[in-house]
Order: sequence, then structure tokens, then C-alpha cells
Amino acid sequence: MNEHVENRNGVYYILGTKISLDSIVYAFRQGSSPESIREDFDALSLPHVYGAIAFYLDNQANVDAYLAARKEQWLDLERKGTPPTAELQARLESAGRQTLR
Repeated sequence: MNEHVENRNGVYYILGTKISLDSIVYAFRQGSSPESIREDFDALSLPHVYGAIAFYLDNQANVDAYLAARKEQWLDLERKGTPPTAELQARLESAGRQTLR
């Protein structure tokens, strides 16, 4: 992908972490600064955050489509009554914390 973002099984992550690109992008879209995003994720360095934001901006249409597809997957799970995986639940909780700021 690039030096800060990798694709693992169809999900974008910050390289070498369990933090999804989704979390960074949602926080960025909501107006959080890279520095405040970094504070929310102990596993990230500031260059990771800037790299993830740069990746998003360079690939905005594709990432937006990816995020929309992921949201639809979540809604489909809800419609079917399928509980989310622990990983998905953690990402959603993280995104929710970003929203409450």
C-alpha cells in the first residue's frame, strides 16, 4: 500500500498496528487534528497519523467507497442479527469516542 497503511484481508490498517484506517479517517473528517488523533491511539506515532491522512487524501474516492461498503456490511450484520466481531466492535467504540469529542 504505502509506508503507513496496509490492507489485511480487505481491511485497511495502520502499518504494524491493529488500528484501522477507518478510525483515523472518521476522526479527521470530524475535525480532529493529527495531534489529537495521535493522543487517542497509544500505538501510533504522529508520522503514522499524518501518513494515514495523506493516504486518505491521495485516495479519497476509493477510501470513501471502502468506508461506505464497510458501513453497509455493518448494517447488514445488524439486519441479520449477527453480532459484530470483537475487532469490529472495538473499532466502532473507538469511532464513537471520537464522535463524543
